[in-house]
Order: sequence, then structure tokens, then C-alpha cells
Amino acid sequence: MKRIIIALLLVILASGIKAQSVNQYVDPFIGTSANGHTFPGATVPFGMVQLSPETGNFGWNYCSGYRYEDTTITGFAHTHLSGTGGVDLGDVLFFPYQGNQPAQFTSRFLKSTEKASPGYYTVVLSNNNIRAELTASAHTGVHRYTYLAGGAAHMLIDLQSGLVESKEELENHVSEGAITINKNNISGYAYTSQWVDKKVFFVARFSKAITGSHFIDGDTHRRLVIDFDSKPGETVEARVAISGVSVEGALANLNETLSKSFDAVRTDAVKTWEQYLGKLKAEGTKQEKITFYTSLYHTLIQPNNIADVDGKYRGADGLVHQSVDKVFYSTFSLWDTYRAAHPLYTIICPDKDGQMVESMLQHFNAVHLLPVWTLWGKESYAMIGNHAIPVMVDASMKGIRGFDKEKVYAAIKATLTQNKNPKYNWGLYLRYGYLPSDTVKREAVSRTLEAAYDDWCAAQLAAVLHKQADYAYFIKRSKFYVNLFDKSTNLMRGRLSNGNWVRPFANLDSGQLAIGGDYTEGNAWQYTWQVQQDVPGLITLMGGKKRFSEKLDSLFTMDSKVFGKGSTLDVTGLIGQYAHGNEPNHHIAYLYTMAGNPAKTQQLVRQIADEFYVNKPDGLSGNDDCGQMSAWYVFTAMGFYPVNPADGRYIFGAPLLKSVTISLPGKKTFTVKAKNLSAANKYVQSISLNGVKYKMNYIPHKTLMNGGILVFVMGDKKPDAVF
Repeated sequence: MKRIIIALLLVILASGIKAQSVNQYVDPFIGTSANGHTFPGATVPFGMVQLSPETGNFGWNYCSGYRYEDTTITGFAHTHLSGTGGVDLGDVLFFPYQGNQPAQFTSRFLKSTEKASPGYYTVVLSNNNIRAELTASAHTGVHRYTYLAGGAAHMLIDLQSGLVESKEELENHVSEGAITINKNNISGYAYTSQWVDKKVFFVARFSKAITGSHFIDGDTHRRLVIDFDSKPGETVEARVAISGVSVEGALANLNETLSKSFDAVRTDAVKTWEQYLGKLKAEGTKQEKITFYTSLYHTLIQPNNIADVDGKYRGADGLVHQSVDKVFYSTFSLWDTYRAAHPLYTIICPDKDGQMVESMLQHFNAVHLLPVWTLWGKESYAMIGNHAIPVMVDASMKGIRGFDKEKVYAAIKATLTQNKNPKYNWGLYLRYGYLPSDTVKREAVSRTLEAAYDDWCAAQLAAVLHKQADYAYFIKRSKFYVNLFDKSTNLMRGRLSNGNWVRPFANLDSGQLAIGGDYTEGNAWQYTWQVQQDVPGLITLMGGKKRFSEKLDSLFTMDSKVFGKGSTLDVTGLIGQYAHGNEPNHHIAYLYTMAGNPAKTQQLVRQIADEFYVNKPDGLSGNDDCGQMSAWYVFTAMGFYPVNPADGRYIFGAPLLKSVTISLPGKKTFTVKAKNLSAANKYVQSISLNGVKYKMNYIPHKTLMNGGILVFVMGDKKPDAVF
């Protein structure tokens, strides 16, 4: 009887632990269809390795290498982008098989055999009945293949494979590389060119002896097949470390998992995810928790620490550098992530955010320009603005440690005054007070507006550091948005070098790099609100709060089908002309609150969340963009959002969950509660902080980080301007 009681207690305890796990609410398949561009494979927070299945190689649809609706797998590669609109990575691909060498290294699979959770992925390859399992540490991927049939087992190791735009590029994107085999060890390297030029090195070790091998690409030696003797049901494990520095660096990285079993590595990955995801304890329905924790999961996949375990990394100049703190972050999708992802890091992992800022400084030291959009340490110059600046200023103003503020400011000033970024001529910008559309042929309006925001951020840090002349200089530039505001239309409009407006005014035309036009992945209606630094000033330009709100009403009620030329795949998630699928729109719903009309914000954030964050593979309205789309949801679910990501204020919306408790440094907690919350009760009736009625329409970062309890009383009555 005593043994039975103990056994029952162990079962109850085990089930209790499972019930408390937040990992169970993460669905890595959300966003893997339509335009979400996420991947379902194994990774750890901010890790170098993203070990994931690939179902295709070419073009926009395969930015992450995987689409949920596919039924054929081409292999398992070690690097992937999450939610981007650019194609690259897919390095060091493995593909297991049995029997004769196939004409095509692919296998069909049944969706019923495919499962994914934080740090783990599995599927059965139908062609040879092989069960594949993947897990990862920060620098290594660990594979476990169960060959369910007997006989010779084989594995393809492919350095030629990668994620590219076309079949022709697949054949040519590796300029140099080779695989070397030495008994039971495999190593190699590849120099690739796609979105960026990069170098990838790897070392692989196997749990079974290699009985034979042969190259299948002649003298190039980039595609190797290795053989094993296998009994039915026997497994082969592969531990694969990667490095951007050298084979020796990859060999050192391999020590992370060399002495660990597959299950031990998986357990470590699960614990790491639980540690990060568990910093936010959410209460709500199961479906609400899935949306919330999957969003948090996607936000924490990147930026990626690409330094080896000894701190060496390959920088933007192509040279090997040594990081003092042994980390160097890249995969900075800053045009996207400065808006909400980085402000979220300042709350839940400020130490990491500080390291990211230091990495930006190290990048600047190498090339004398702050990061724009970096991948594997190299600059792609994708997108516009210089949005390392708001990230660095935000961290500086919030007192986050790990970097030197004076050096941060020096890097910011140099970036905003020296013509290192090919998309900005600061002399032209200063001469006209905007970038003229007849000189800057693409994105002139958007580039001006984004630069004005960076200028405002620079001014704030200059003021803190008592650089008054610099403050005056940059605060003046931050007002340049006024020069593109057309009062006859209340829209931001392109202007020529002679001062005249661009005619005709195609205010619905959407521009991007490949198309041209005055706007970046959007149109005049969507970009007019890109004045995060001075919403009161924009309100004044439009004639006051009433007219400002009416203009917002027009944005959300216009015909979504009416588009001009050059509409892009990113202009998605439409409510009227509001496009939630693209980041310049993300703060717009919150502008109603700042204009004294909080009910509109509260209604819209619920609508956006319900329509564009659905727990399905095609449930995201656009690219997740390295977690920015997801970070919007995490903030919004808590009831506030950083409209100006560098002013330390979170503007109120309305919470989507009953409760969220944030674990803060110093063993503090900050809890958001939503009393009487329901589908009908989506409006805020009152707010209190630590039991005291709260009147402001925002909560400061400092107040949040001090800990406390913020209570929203919800109801079906639309509030007026005062809570």
C-alpha cells in the first residue's frame, strides 16, 4: 500500500509540474504558413543554431525554409531566419535515407507524425520509415535518427544547399567550401553569398562508426554521403557544431553537447525555454495562453549570439574579433524590432539588451556605422533608418548596464552625420530639411520620417550627457517631418528639390526597394503616422485632437481593396488602409488614446488581436519579422504599448488576458489584472496602481520596474478621455 501511495504522489507531482509548465502553450507551427515565415525546428533563446526541417529552397515563400502545407522534406539544416521577408541561411543540411541513393534527396511525410515544442522537433520520413528528432544547444544541433528498417543506413551532408531566390543561385551561392572526413569526425566550411556574404564552419560527430563514405559532387567535395550498419529500430545520433570563425571554433563549440545524450540536451533546451517564457505568468483560456506564449517564444528566438564559446566572432569587416563578454549579437532586424521587441527585452531580460547594445558598439568599431540590418555579423543595408539608435538610446535612458553611454553617443553622432549609410546623404537632408523625391528616387518620404525619429533619439541622449549644442542640432532635425506634411490633404507627401509637392499625389501607391515610390512597404495613409517622437506636434498639424481622430477614423474605414501601384506582399492585415502586417502601422491604434479617445484604441487592439493573431499555421497577418509582430501582441495583451520606443512610456490600450505577472530583477514582480474581462467587456472603466486610482494614459518604465499591481476594471461602456 505504501508503494502505491508513493507512486500516486509521484504521478500527481509530475502532472502538477506539467500543468505549471508554460512551454506546453507554445505552438511553433503558428506562422509557418501564408506570410508568417516562421520555422518549427529546435533552437534556444538567442542561440546561434536553428535546427529545422526544410521543405523548399527558393524565393519569398521559403524565407524560413519551411511551409506547413508542404508534404515533402528536403533535409534538416542548422541556420534559419524567423519571420523575415529576405532569403538566406539554411546552412549545413543533413538528410537520412536507406537503400539505394535516390535521384532526389527528398522524402514525403505525414503531418500526423510531425510534432514541435520549444527545443524539440520530430517527424517520420515516409520514404524509408525513418524517425527524425532534433534538439539544440546555443552552438550545436543534435540529431537522432531511428532507422526503423534494417540494413545499410546513409546520411547526406550537404554544404551546397541553402535558402536562395532561384535554382541558378543554389548552384552558385557557394564560392568556396569543402567537407573533410576523418574516421568518425566530419568537418567542413562554406563561403556563401545571398542576402549577405558569410562564412560557416562545422564539425559533426556520430554515435555509430562510419562504415563508408563517398562524395556525390565530384571534386567539389561539398556533398558527402556517409554509411552506417543499422539494425531495425537502431538510432544514429549526430552532434553538429557551427561557427562563423573556424573549424577549430566549431570544435570548441561542440563541447556544449559532446558528453550529453540527445535527451539530456533536449531537457536543457526545455529548461532554458521555461526559464525565459516563465518570466511572464499569464492567466486566461488555453487558446489565449497559446497565442501569448507562442508570441513570446517567437520574440526570443533572435537576435542571435554568433560568438563562439571563447568569444571570437567574425565581424562586419570580415575579420575575426574577440568579444570581452564572450557574446556578439547579430540578426538585428532593427527597422522592425526597435518598435516593441527591444523595449520588451528591457523589461524581461535587460542584461541581454545591454549585451545587444554593446554588440552594436563592436559593430560600429569595425565599420564606423551602427547596424541597420545585420545577419551573421554582416551588414545587409536592408530597410531604412538607422534604428540601432532608438534601441541604444532606450537602453541608455533606462539605466541598463553593459556598455559605455559616451561611446554609444559618439557612435550615434557619427552614424547620423557621416555618409556611411548608402541610403542617407546628410548634406542633402540638412540642405532641404527633407530628402527630395527628385534626387532620392526611392522612399524619400519614409527615409525622411525614419531619420527624424532617430534624430529625436540622439537629442535625448545628448541632453542627458549635457551636450547642449548637439541637443539643439538633433532636436531641430527631428522636426523635419513637418516639411513633408501637406495640410491640404493632412498626409505626408513627397517634395521636390524646388519645394513643390510631387504631382500627381498617388497617396495610395505603395513603394518598396524593387519598385520605387516615396514610401517603404506602405503608402501615404500608412506612413503619415510615423512621427513617434512628436505625436502632440502631429495632432497640432492636423488641427487638433478632433480632426486628428477623424483622420484616424478615415484610415481604419477606407476601402481595403483600393490600392495604387506597387502594392507589396507585406501590405497585409488590413482594416481599411491600416496594415497590421507591416511594422510602421503597429503604433497607430494607440494614437487614439493619445488624442483623448481611448475607447477607439481599446476596440481596435481587440479587433487586431482577434483577427490577426490566430492559433493556426496561417494565423499571422504578415511576416513575424524577427519577433516584432509577436512583441506587439505580448505588449498589447498586457494592456499597453511603447508608441515611442525610446521615451520610456507605455501607452494604455486594454488588456487581453485576465492577468499577467512579470518577474523583474531584484525578485520584484509587476502584475497586470483585468477585472470583469470578457468579449463584451473590452473597455477600460478605471485603472488603479497599487490600490490608488491612476489617471495618466501611460505607465512609465521606471514605475513598472519598481514592481506593483496595475488593475484594469473592464466593462462594456466606452470610456471618455479620463479613466
